[in-house]
Amino acid sequence: MTGKIVIVMLLLSSVLAGAGLYYLQVYHYYEEVNVTAAEIELTSVSTGTPEAILAENIEAIDADSSPIRFRACFTTPMSQALLTETYVLRDDAVPLTAPDWFGCFDAQAIGDALADGTALAFTGQENIAYGVDRIVAIFDDGRGYVWHQINNCGQKAYDGTASGPECPSRESFESN
Repeated sequence: MTGKIVIVMLLLSSVLAGAGLYYLQVYHYYEEVNVTAAEIELTSVSTGTPEAILAENIEAIDADSSPIRFRACFTTPMSQALLTETYVLRDDAVPLTAPDWFGCFDAQAIGDALADGTALAFTGQENIAYGVDRIVAIFDDGRGYVWHQINNCGQKAYDGTASGPECPSRESFESN
């Protein structure tokens, strides 16, 4: 009888721990954030600095627990032709999934659109956090999506390989 009680207690504690971890990852750390149109930026080809673009209907979520948890959805009246002439394109964009409850952001659909050319990816801002870039994808119908993605320097910093001279030191980056 004692063995059955121990097994039931172990199973019950495992289920509770799993449910708690799921809740923390999907709901607890994320919060809706107020992002203004001025914060939707793309990096200019001519200046190399981020510039605000026209953006409306912005919805965004973020979490303090990780620099790559930011996601946003918006619309823009700007055409892809204008955007490609003015802003830096990004060819290594891979949208990260968002919690199911953040319904406007579908990473699979965004990735498919990037692959078939109905959406284009741009650099929003390099090193928005150490080793993390902000990526913006814009569909041909004006829908836009934003996420943070680990860049080459971030990959090296997190996997332990030498970062090299092209990457800022973490200490100098964090002091700015």
